[in-house]
This record gives sequence, C-alpha cells and structure tokens, in this order.
Amino acid sequence: MGKRKAPDNAGNPNQDLCDFLMELANYEKNVSKNIYKYNAYRKAAGSLSTLTDRVKSGEEAKKLPGIGEKIAKKIDEFLKTGKLRKLEEINKNDNNIAINLLTRVSGIGPAKAKELVEDGIKSLNDLKKHQDKLSHHQRLGLKYFDDFEKKIPRTEITEIEQMLKKYIYELNKEYIITVCGSYRRGKEASGDIDVLITHPNYISEEKESKKKNDLLKNIVEYLEKKQLITDTMSLGSTKFMGVCRIPNDKSKLFRRLDIRLVPYDQYYCAILHYTGSDLFNKNIRAHALEKKYTLNEYTLKRLTTEGVPGEAEKITCEEDIFKILGLPYKEPKNRDL
Repeated sequence: MGKRKAPDNAGNPNQDLCDFLMELANYEKNVSKNIYKYNAYRKAAGSLSTLTDRVKSGEEAKKLPGIGEKIAKKIDEFLKTGKLRKLEEINKNDNNIAINLLTRVSGIGPAKAKELVEDGIKSLNDLKKHQDKLSHHQRLGLKYFDDFEKKIPRTEITEIEQMLKKYIYELNKEYIITVCGSYRRGKEASGDIDVLITHPNYISEEKESKKKNDLLKNIVEYLEKKQLITDTMSLGSTKFMGVCRIPNDKSKLFRRLDIRLVPYDQYYCAILHYTGSDLFNKNIRAHALEKKYTLNEYTLKRLTTEGVPGEAEKITCEEDIFKILGLPYKEPKNRDL
C-alpha cells in the first residue's frame, strides 16, 4: 500500500464510502461513547482514502489495514444498495441527529450535547435561545459556528503563520514557532490552526517560575493589539484557545486558533505529537514500547528493566526521536496512516 494519500476529499474515488464510515465513527463517539469503535471506523476510512481506484467489494477492502469482516460487509451493502441500514436506523432518531449536530459546536462534547438534548435543545436556533446554559467557549463556538465549519485553505494558514512569526519576533526574535496539525502534514485545508511556541531559555525545570506564567499572556495580548486574535476562549499559562482572523480584510472568516507554549527541551516531542496523524502517533508509541522506551508529547524515556521510565533523552530535532527508536525518518507529509 505504498500509494500516496490523496489530498483531503480531492480525487478520492471512495469518498462516499469514507463519508459513511466517518458518520458511523461520529455516532460511536458522540452517541454511543464507544471510542474503540470510533477509532476502528476512522482507521477504515483512512485506509480507503489512500486508494487511487474505486474499491470493488468488501472482500477487496479487507486486504487493507483496519478493515475486517464487519466493516467489509457494510462496504458490500453500501456498494450494492447505495445506503446502509444501520445509518438509516441511527438517523431515524432525532436525538442522535441533534447530539451529532451540537457536538459540532466548538467546546460542546458528547456529554454536554446529550444533556442539552435532554433539555429539549435540538437545534442551533434552540441553542441561541438558551445561551445561559453555555460556557464562554461554547458561546463563541455558537457565534462563529458557520465560519468554524468551513475548512481553512492552506494559503490562508500560511498567511496567518507569517503574521504570527512577524509579530512574535517583534516581542523576541529567539522564539521558535511551528504550525502543526494537518497543515504541517501538507494538507490543502485544515479544520483549525495549531501552533507550538518555545524559547531556548524556557526549559521544563523552570516551568513553574513566574516568568513563564506571563510569556503566553504577553504573546496573546500583543496579537490582540495587532488585531490578529479577536477572541479568547481560554488562556492558561501554557495553552491559549481562541479565535483569529486576518486583520483589515472583511472577506476573511474567523478561524479557530490554539497556541501552546512548550519548554525547549520538550519541544520536538510536542511537535511530533501535535503534527499527527493520531494513528501515526499510536503506532510510533507502540513501536517505542517494543524498543523499551516510552514516548509521549513531553519526552522520550528509556524504560528500566523494571519497566520504569528513566531520564528523558536529549532531543534536539524530530529526527533524534526516529533515530533513537531505530526508525527511518518519516516526513510529515507521509504520516497520514
């Protein structure tokens, strides 16, 4: 399966199959709260999206990673009838549809959506009438719902990235700034903008110092002054969640922006983690364990014979992580498993 993954949705001959699998995935996540099945459907959709030809049967699909007997049967049913009984059953239930809709609002998770639906709130209009039931983040998610639903073109993220760098370097030119997520994996469009920032003097030992507590706040305030950040959903000492828009251009949409401040010595483990994909992260962590290491978004540590993590390895770039784990380096654009 060495074929390159087609850019999101463009020229994917199995798009309709991927769509129904993702619908099932969202149902499992939001309504059934079955994360195991959610991941299984997502993995199957990911596998199908790597093909350059239309899949002919469930039997053929079964050769792909992540597609077993049950999913193959669903693919057969869809290929023969153009629909799926299970999805039709799910969509007969108004509450399922409402929960799926409400979880598309930034800040509303499955539990909150279920609670709202039980209170009789089943549409965005209902939600607008009951904003007292929403947190600050959720109210902003509702306010900008239409904009957040639209994918952000790569060219626009590049423009925002250049502005972020220009302004943050004005504060201090030693900051290191990386836009992660699907943008870093080379995708033509992304759902939001995920930024990691560090500074060579900011290391995990000093993490608790007063100085660090204001670093991110100062960056956010400066970006607000420059009118790039329009709203703050939440701001802690290491994580900002909010809204940005290219200033002085009314044709531009409001976009979701997350900024994380990461200690310099943990920066490259964080970049690996926040670049993804999720499945790539899962696989490289499993590989690390086989090699008697533990890898997370902070550090790579060798496990002792008792299975206890030792000292963090010194990581100066992503390549170091691959090298220590005995893996060939994988360019971000090839991490879409």
